[in-house]
Amino acid sequence: MVVRTLFLSLFFASGAAALLYQVIWQRLLTFTTGADIHAVTIVIAAFMVGLGLGSLAGGVVADRLDERRRLWAFAGCELAIALFAVVSAPLFYDVLYVRMGASDLPRLVLGSLSFLATLWPTFFMGMSLPLAARIVTADAKQPAEWVPVLYGWNTLGAAAGALLAVTVLFRLMDFSSSLLVGAALNAIFGFTAIGIASLVPSGDARSPLATSPQPPPRDSDAPAAAADRALMPTIGAWVAVYALSGFIALSLEVVWFRILGVVLKSTSLTFGLLLGMYLTGLGAGALAAHTRWARRLPAARSFLWLQAAIPIYAAVALALLVTIAGLDSARPFASYLGEYKGRPWREFASPLFLGVNLLVPVLLMAPPTFFMGLSFGSLQRAVQTDLSGLGRRVGWLQAANIFGAVIGTLMTGFLMLDRIGTSGTLRVLVGLGGVFVWLIVRGPRSGRAVAARPWVSASIALVTLAAAAAVVPPSRVLWPRLHGVPGDAVFAEDSTGLALFKPEPDNGTTVVFANGYGQSRLPFGGMHTALGALPVLAHPSPLNIAVIGLGSGDTTFAVGGRSETLRIDSIEIVGAALDGLRALDRHTVFPGLRELLQDPRIHHEVTDGRAFLLKSRARYDIVEADALQPNSAYAGNLYSVEYFKLMRSRLKPGGYAVTWTPTRRTLDSFVVAFPYVLVAGQIGFGSDTPVRFDPAEIMARMDAPFTRAYYATAGLDIRQQLASYLAEPPRIFGPDFDRSSLTDLNHDLFPKDEFRKK
Repeated sequence: MVVRTLFLSLFFASGAAALLYQVIWQRLLTFTTGADIHAVTIVIAAFMVGLGLGSLAGGVVADRLDERRRLWAFAGCELAIALFAVVSAPLFYDVLYVRMGASDLPRLVLGSLSFLATLWPTFFMGMSLPLAARIVTADAKQPAEWVPVLYGWNTLGAAAGALLAVTVLFRLMDFSSSLLVGAALNAIFGFTAIGIASLVPSGDARSPLATSPQPPPRDSDAPAAAADRALMPTIGAWVAVYALSGFIALSLEVVWFRILGVVLKSTSLTFGLLLGMYLTGLGAGALAAHTRWARRLPAARSFLWLQAAIPIYAAVALALLVTIAGLDSARPFASYLGEYKGRPWREFASPLFLGVNLLVPVLLMAPPTFFMGLSFGSLQRAVQTDLSGLGRRVGWLQAANIFGAVIGTLMTGFLMLDRIGTSGTLRVLVGLGGVFVWLIVRGPRSGRAVAARPWVSASIALVTLAAAAAVVPPSRVLWPRLHGVPGDAVFAEDSTGLALFKPEPDNGTTVVFANGYGQSRLPFGGMHTALGALPVLAHPSPLNIAVIGLGSGDTTFAVGGRSETLRIDSIEIVGAALDGLRALDRHTVFPGLRELLQDPRIHHEVTDGRAFLLKSRARYDIVEADALQPNSAYAGNLYSVEYFKLMRSRLKPGGYAVTWTPTRRTLDSFVVAFPYVLVAGQIGFGSDTPVRFDPAEIMARMDAPFTRAYYATAGLDIRQQLASYLAEPPRIFGPDFDRSSLTDLNHDLFPKDEFRKK
């Protein structure tokens, strides 16, 4: 019993390490592929394919080895993962990114590289559950007893790993050191498994981990078992059904994360916190499947009913959330949703903060993820009929579920969100849940169910499914409500994200939201205008300009204020932003926005800005990023020393790299990357040559006929917009400035500002 408890504890730690790896490896791979949703989807799919292949192999190996060799094989898996973790940061960053990142490879090739790079560790991760299931199970009468327990503890460990990563580790140490923490956990588990193997006598069929014999099943259980076999007679049928389950589960995860990303106004912490909640529900459900009441449920039918209930609940819960957001009595909640950015975590004790950041995710995700975990136990009870094939069946089912999840991830990420949006995707998932209901209705009935006519059950099921699909709020209601807008609002949604434009009658402005987070306002003016106009008016001859981030279009518009400018490359990671601006222009006339959309010099690219610069052969007179909150997800990729050096490498001789410097750490990182730095207000200029910043010249350029007329189109008095930046002398850092004292910096592998390290 003590040894088994130790094994479960270490299996929990192994799950924590696995999710820690996934979060970091995904981050490192996006330096090469880009951080846009399509690139991230490919990376996740590649990661999961390795897990599926490992599950298949692990099932075969687990059933063929004796007890001691299973433990040795398990230990080998853990040590192989630990070894890869130690070398993974140099592999992913130094080799794939630094040496190969600039290659302009197709997405299919990048996906293949991601798959090959992660195949070693994910393969061995996939092998672990089938091996562990055979290691701890020796009771031929109840072979499924410990499988959900192992799955539950491992999944709860994964939840802990996701939460620990974003809330503790990434605040205290860089990604390389965090990987070593995970490697240590796997190594400890591996050597512990070797120690346990030494306790197994040669040729002995039992290990200290094996379960004690259980009493035989009651005679009353026989009819239920026979009904299960009649309902789903072959393992092949179960494999197909569990693949569909994986498709729905991962598609729902994508849907939930989009909705909750908007509600919680995503920061760098959001993904890890939501992933932790998702996995906690799964793990808790799997452990609940081991309880006495759960084991009394008819295995096959309970699995199918739970699977059918998952998308139905998801639809009803979302409808309830949107209804609450529209109630007069819930105005504080609606006001919170409409705020420009989320509340700081120091307000975590306030009821409103807890309600939004805890209760809303729990309402949407907790019951259905619990059902997912609980149904895993039912599934194992239905298919695990003998001990000899336990490992193979665990492996087959896990692989099927994973491959179904891969297809769901790809179809949702590349197709459904683009074509039918979040609401349409959820309706499709509700419809797919009808497959499980159909399997129940068409199956044999026993006891009181014999009297029930098939058409009655089918009618009830169809009505329930239709009602669930019908209550899913349409996009025109869903997105305005979740941004605190009581009526209609202009918005655009695609697979890359969501853009919504919220009018504020009190001040006559329109707030631009991207994935729920306030980015800027219309009409143009203020910080975003200065960020674009000041460098273009300071530069002697800005012919070619690149701007990362579109937002409201303010900065991109502002860089166009010189007649000399021939081309402006506008790079935006959320493709819906441009579609939304075009829709807004048809709805409400903002003269500056219309000029932006009609300007033939501006060329729009929908991709990750850093990846664009990395792969671009163009050189620019000005390269800049629109203002981005430093704690936004992936913001560290645009505020690191390495990114600033990439900007520097894409400049023409005498060109300017421009950035907002919202923190001292960002400014210091910028200064380290360039020999010449000039800072006016919070706008930093970096160059290989001295930055020419002559207020008299800038004022004279403002009076050029083209420039004056251009900014007047947007109703901007450019002199007034830039007055404060020209009134005070700028700070200047030259080659003689001692940069050795600047050590608290943002790096690619340690984005301190993003995770709010003070």
